[in-house]
Amino acid sequence: MAKRANGEGSITRRKDGLYHGRTYVTTASGFRKRISVYGKTRDEVRTKVTELQAQDAKGVPVPDTNAKVEEYLTYWLASVVKPSRRPKTYQGYESVVRVHIVPGLGRKKLRTLRAAEVRAWLGRVAGECQCCKHGWDADRTEPRCCAAGECCRSVLSRRMVQSIHAVLRNALQNAVREELIMRNVARLVQVPTPTYDTGKGLSVAQARLLLKTAAADRLHALYVLAVTMGMRRGELLGLLWEAVDLERGTLVVERSLQRVEGELRLVRPKTRSSVRTVPLPPLVVKALEDHKERQAQECAAAGDGWTENGLVFTSRVGTPLEPDNLRRSWYPLRERLGLDIRFHDLRHSCVTLLLDLGVPPHIVQQIAGHSGIEVTMTVYAHASLDEMRKGLDKLGDSLS
Repeated sequence: MAKRANGEGSITRRKDGLYHGRTYVTTASGFRKRISVYGKTRDEVRTKVTELQAQDAKGVPVPDTNAKVEEYLTYWLASVVKPSRRPKTYQGYESVVRVHIVPGLGRKKLRTLRAAEVRAWLGRVAGECQCCKHGWDADRTEPRCCAAGECCRSVLSRRMVQSIHAVLRNALQNAVREELIMRNVARLVQVPTPTYDTGKGLSVAQARLLLKTAAADRLHALYVLAVTMGMRRGELLGLLWEAVDLERGTLVVERSLQRVEGELRLVRPKTRSSVRTVPLPPLVVKALEDHKERQAQECAAAGDGWTENGLVFTSRVGTPLEPDNLRRSWYPLRERLGLDIRFHDLRHSCVTLLLDLGVPPHIVQQIAGHSGIEVTMTVYAHASLDEMRKGLDKLGDSLS
């Protein structure tokens, strides 16, 4: 038999019965290196060796890293995510990596991570009680009890499972781009599509009563903007007077107040469509004029204790309002009205009321700053029973 050429590869059988194949390829570090593959049959190993040689012939380098998933994710967060993403996004990614991915996959080798391992891990994450880590029964009605006698039932939502999967998928895709791995195994794993709760919208009568009841509140203008303009909580609390033109009746949404790494920061909105200029109806102009006068009185009363930062909505001494502390005003107000809704549902109400009034969806999208019209129509908008009844009555009349 003719002698094999250099780099052609070889296959031998080990004492334990496995077949061992070896061939020289170019690695991601730029060096020629002898790579070993293993299999139960000679044909299986021959296929693996042939694939390596074919990739090498195409100029595709073979990853040669032995880093663990935890080591790579630490590098990815510090060198890729933190410099290029918004602080709040980095904070969310870091939390997912630390709480979920590292405990489950951190000790795995990045180069040999398999789709089956990712799929099994996600299944455990989706089915565990996050308190005692016990799984749920097959019918998902009762959890297996923990040592305390009962389970806290804090099972992750589908949306959270999807987010965990997305972080891992993004991290591994960067590893593919850096030629550390050959393929992104997380992309081979499917997760259940989450269902979005559209929330509870207010009727015109309820919205009018809300604004009337909030008239004596020092944040009355904030509620007017939330219901009438559909602004997000962070956009309201990050609104600057310099972005408001009461004479022309316009408002520019370009900042959002968020707590990041323990401090309040004004940050740019996440999407380009969230930065928008919107006209102000007379109701909003009047509310902002009254609020500006009230704020001037609070500034005079605070004297040297006032902190000027140009924000429209502040504390009584001019400091930014903590987003979570808005509930101190909102909760008593909704209790007086007998409502069981979130503050964010005021934004939902604005979108729904505009659509019910016949405003074109693409105009509603621009007012609310949605990233796409499908968000306007599927996530926020819903048809009331009265509107559905009117539509069905029209169809019934045309068919009768």
